[in-house]
Amino acid sequence: MLVRTRHIAGAKSLEEEGIGFSDFDGLYEHCHNYDTLTRRIAAEVRRRAKDRTVCYCVDGSAFEDAAARRLLRSKSVRLIDSVSKGAYYAGRAHLEGSFCAVSAFDLENFRLTRPLVVYDITQDNLSDVKLSLSELYGDEAPALLCHGEKASRLPLYEADRAGFLPEALVLPDVPLLEKKRFDFEDFVSILKRLRAPDGCPWDRVQTHESIRINGIEEMYELVDAIDREDIPRMLEETGDVLMQAVFHALIEEEKGGFTVSDMVTAVCEKLITRHTHVFGSDKAQGAEGALSVWEKNKMKEKGQATYSAAVNDVPECFPALLRAQKIAKRMEKGGWDAATFENFERKFREEYGELREAFAAGDRAAIEEELGDVLFCAVELGRAVGADCEQALLDTVKKAAARYTAYEGLVLADGKDVHALSKEEKADYYRRAKDASRA
Repeated sequence: MLVRTRHIAGAKSLEEEGIGFSDFDGLYEHCHNYDTLTRRIAAEVRRRAKDRTVCYCVDGSAFEDAAARRLLRSKSVRLIDSVSKGAYYAGRAHLEGSFCAVSAFDLENFRLTRPLVVYDITQDNLSDVKLSLSELYGDEAPALLCHGEKASRLPLYEADRAGFLPEALVLPDVPLLEKKRFDFEDFVSILKRLRAPDGCPWDRVQTHESIRINGIEEMYELVDAIDREDIPRMLEETGDVLMQAVFHALIEEEKGGFTVSDMVTAVCEKLITRHTHVFGSDKAQGAEGALSVWEKNKMKEKGQATYSAAVNDVPECFPALLRAQKIAKRMEKGGWDAATFENFERKFREEYGELREAFAAGDRAAIEEELGDVLFCAVELGRAVGADCEQALLDTVKKAAARYTAYEGLVLADGKDVHALSKEEKADYYRRAKDASRA
């Protein structure tokens, strides 16, 4: 007779009946993780069973014990199963309907939902169980600690301070409006409730078209929070961006198109199929190599047989500078001239000369066309020096605004009119404003 550990209720029952047994408690001290432990136990059971019949006993169902599951792969093993620990402790906690049950040793490997039963709790893993569950459900989540014939109700943060070692920890379900922490399913259910016939009148009438700009606004607000290094705002704005994506998916789900699950599946498939240097056989050296693999897989998935198809796939709604960068980069991948200082200088002189000619001729249409060519040259220069043109211009605009604000402040502080300054005064105030902005 063999048991995994003598610190289980089943072992105590054997002792009370006077049935002798051996345990594997000695292995616990020599195994670095639970997976190693279960492999060692299964191997030892097989070794002892070579020349005799052995019985390996576990608490609850054999399918809840990882070593037993390994042994059950053999056809020579006979199973005498019992009520699962999950069902036993769910009954002790008076849970009704379905529930999630998982071993404390497998907690990180499963997607958890409430009502939740966690068994196989030991003195070594109790604190880790508490921390993992607190991250998901909050420190104040009501918990039931099962020990002996009792089930003590405590907030989750007290699970390892109760003064006793619980055999299992049960987290009952909590009504939505009483939750302190939420998961993705809660998020989707809230948006569905807002879209319901008795939900929010504003949310109910929105369409893809009516909220399309909202997504752009929320993304810009996130970018602004990142630029300001404002972590609390980043927390808020990342949620707002996610809300826009899920809102569109729900609108389409109501129309019989794709669902939220389809959306999540699609992005997961994309991440896997485009990162073939991680999930496949491709190799990538550094960030540039990884990006090349991504672009290659992207063209393949989109059925883009030519580089022109990739060039024309850049969304027209992008800001002009950002779109120019993306198009120029894809043109270079398709054999166009590489962005270099030499190519920029040659092309810029040519385009600038044509702009001067158009301006001298007073040809409005030609001026705008040639100005566009000059600006595109600037984009090529940005790529040649490895800079983000969009960000570089945004930084310069911010700097210019800050300098002018300082400049005007200095002029007004001296009681002067910004429109009545001499050339020398303007230069002096600008220099002082520039020095002040650098301080």
